[in-house]
Amino acid sequence: MFELSKKLKKLPPYLFLEIDKAKRQARAEGRDVIDFGVGDPDQPTPIYIIEALHKASLDPVNHRYALDQGMPALRLAIANWYKRRFAVGLNPDEEILPLIGSKEGIAHLPLAFINKGDYSLVPDPCYPPYQGGTILAGGRPYLVPLLESNGFLPDFKKIPPSVRKKAKILYLNYPNNPTSATAEKTFYRKAVDFADKNKIIIVSDLAYSEICYDGYRPQSLLEVDGAREVAIEFHSLSKTYNMTGWRIGWACGNKDLIAGLAKVKSNIDSGIFSAIQIAGITALDSDDKYVQNMREFYQMRRDILVEGLDSLGWKVKKPKATFYIWTKIPGKIDSITFSRRLLEKADIIATPGVGFGGQGEGYIRFALTVNKERIKEAVQRLKKVWQLVL
Repeated sequence: MFELSKKLKKLPPYLFLEIDKAKRQARAEGRDVIDFGVGDPDQPTPIYIIEALHKASLDPVNHRYALDQGMPALRLAIANWYKRRFAVGLNPDEEILPLIGSKEGIAHLPLAFINKGDYSLVPDPCYPPYQGGTILAGGRPYLVPLLESNGFLPDFKKIPPSVRKKAKILYLNYPNNPTSATAEKTFYRKAVDFADKNKIIIVSDLAYSEICYDGYRPQSLLEVDGAREVAIEFHSLSKTYNMTGWRIGWACGNKDLIAGLAKVKSNIDSGIFSAIQIAGITALDSDDKYVQNMREFYQMRRDILVEGLDSLGWKVKKPKATFYIWTKIPGKIDSITFSRRLLEKADIIATPGVGFGGQGEGYIRFALTVNKERIKEAVQRLKKVWQLVL
């Protein structure tokens, strides 16, 4: 009866909704499903953060509309955290904007800077909102391949001059979802120089910076000289403190980019519930003990799964960061068929690589959001049906 807009029709199906549908159907059939699909932490939010929320929620002052720019105290806590973590100084009044989760900020940013026909340089494979946000703003995603042979980093030299002329945004995401790849300052230096030369905005998605292993510590793009002239960086409390459902994150960086995003948001939402902002301050002001413990149990899970898959003859690289295992599918089989067989034969859900883009074909992603006993059980199931899956 009612026709969807042309923009909405251009959006590809949202991968995780399809996975959730398959999972619910399998469970409705009474099957014991082990879910490595969506990257949603299975551990609870730390109790001290919950207690801060509870206390703040009892204060009627916090029941009113929140400030669009977020509480000054939250912006200061973010600035202090960035200074401690990355040695990057940020102006809390001009260079930081709290968000209802980093996803909404990433998706809304193109509305501030993309005009009809403009390009966004979108990595392939990628987190889907980079492409979706561009389409909804009337822009055109130009897919930039992330190839294993290049460390899953984009090759700026292969972007045609005609595309560079029309490009307004370049999306970067390291540590990367879905590939788990990491980037160092030498790459960020190239990215900043490329963006500056071509007058392109860099959107750096840093959501996984605190999930890292074996002593590795990811860097911020904003650590590079000149980055603040061209870049906006997005971060979140979702993965670092197991707060995915709380919806709190932020953008930081170039003040004009922050102002543009803030103008979009002032016409769309009314800010983050103040009690959640206060809980966010508590999280950011806490020491690193909880986060270090989190790293250790994800590293343990990583090692169990990688070693289990290797025992099947599957050569899997251990990632230095994120809670994802991204690996080539053994044998000649496409990723959707392989993921379907995992569910049908072993009651295991993993994400087909092609769901993140064409360059993801031939790969599969496992999220380490499953406890170690279930990971061991998944490996045993695979051993029993391995030939049937292939």
